[in-house]
Amino acid sequence: MLLQQSMDLKEKLAILADAAKYDVACTSSGVERRGRPGQLGNAVYAGLCHSFAADGRCISLLKILFTNQCVYDCRYCINRRSNDVPRAAFTPDEVCRLTMEFYRRNYIEGLFLSSGVLKSPDYTMDLLYQTLWKLRYEHGFNGYIHVKAIPGADPVLIGQTGLLADRMSVNLELPTADGLRTLAPSKDRSRILKPMRQIQLGIAAQKQGIVPAGRMRPGMAYPWVRQFVPAGQSTQMIVGATQESDYQLLAVAEALYRNYDLKRVFYSAFVRVNDDSLLPALPGGPPLLREHRLYQADWLMRFYGFQAGELLSEERPNFNVFLDPKCDWALRHLEQFPVEAMTADYGTLLRVPGIGVRSAKRIVAARRGGRLDFPDLKKMGVALKRAVYFLTCGGRMYGPVRMDRDFITASLLGDERRRAWDIGQKDSYRQMSMFDDGFLNPAPTADDRSAAVLGQM
Repeated sequence: MLLQQSMDLKEKLAILADAAKYDVACTSSGVERRGRPGQLGNAVYAGLCHSFAADGRCISLLKILFTNQCVYDCRYCINRRSNDVPRAAFTPDEVCRLTMEFYRRNYIEGLFLSSGVLKSPDYTMDLLYQTLWKLRYEHGFNGYIHVKAIPGADPVLIGQTGLLADRMSVNLELPTADGLRTLAPSKDRSRILKPMRQIQLGIAAQKQGIVPAGRMRPGMAYPWVRQFVPAGQSTQMIVGATQESDYQLLAVAEALYRNYDLKRVFYSAFVRVNDDSLLPALPGGPPLLREHRLYQADWLMRFYGFQAGELLSEERPNFNVFLDPKCDWALRHLEQFPVEAMTADYGTLLRVPGIGVRSAKRIVAARRGGRLDFPDLKKMGVALKRAVYFLTCGGRMYGPVRMDRDFITASLLGDERRRAWDIGQKDSYRQMSMFDDGFLNPAPTADDRSAAVLGQM
């Protein structure tokens, strides 16, 4: 496994941008920072992502690996040590040059920088640190930067890098220690969780106005003191490479949110890029529908007050193929419905399929001024095609609805069955876009776009 020393920058970029495509832990920045005199760029809270906005505007990060050379031999990874693939590595100056030139051309609004492990975790982390330091203090780049923390690296290196990045992430890779031992025996779960804890504690200290001593490298000039990872941290889990159920995946994600204060857990449908007897065959292709359901359930846990144990259990460990998790939960708890829109509290409204966070807040605010009807709810963004089976307004249902599980299920399955088939049959891999509601072949409808923007489920 030798690096190609004679490559030009364009050839390196082609290899290392392609090698980064399986890392999906990349999303909106979550940080707002104004431009500074004498510097280039800023960071906008909602919009820096490797995706398309609702209006069709491309808002992208330069997403690359520093190197695809790696000392590890993880069975699921295209960049594993034993694979015979073209190898390349940037220098810190080359990453700076690409970032600055792409930014000036308005190609990007920030940088997502990950890496294989070159020589050792410390060596690689130090190269990432040098890159960010040069961007911030030699080139005056004030834009958004998301960088990976390398498990096993010196905590001082991770701390120094955290003062230069907006977001950091440490990929959990596989949800259980057993799965990691099987497919990535050279990695250790405790070494992955250690930098997560460090980043969590550093963020908490920053919020209290404390910047722990020793994080700034001696001999390096810091024109201004930055915040430590102001946009928080995230992680990624591979879905389908090992035998864990949806319930296990969701329980791990819930524990990460609760114990490590993560901003996001990303789910990456396993893509079989290596011929290995320990990897699943996947005759139907990557488990994209399963990934989609996990994202929906994750949204319910983060914004709707659901817990993993409410959506799934050991007795019922996997998601319904044809119904989204919220509808499936509602059908299993029909005794709690219908909900009266004029009197239900905010938390109860959130559990009604078709009512999102914004529409629930609008209902609570609007009903103080008078009575509401179903046309009013629709104007507030409620997706009546789902909500009508679980909601009353002024004591009335919307048309002839029977509170019967089979009847409601049959009614809901009309569009959902087609969508589920489209997701499951999709035979190509690509990153999940922020507004396409999964991997669907048909173009999203106006209702789909509205639901995506308003967070309606």
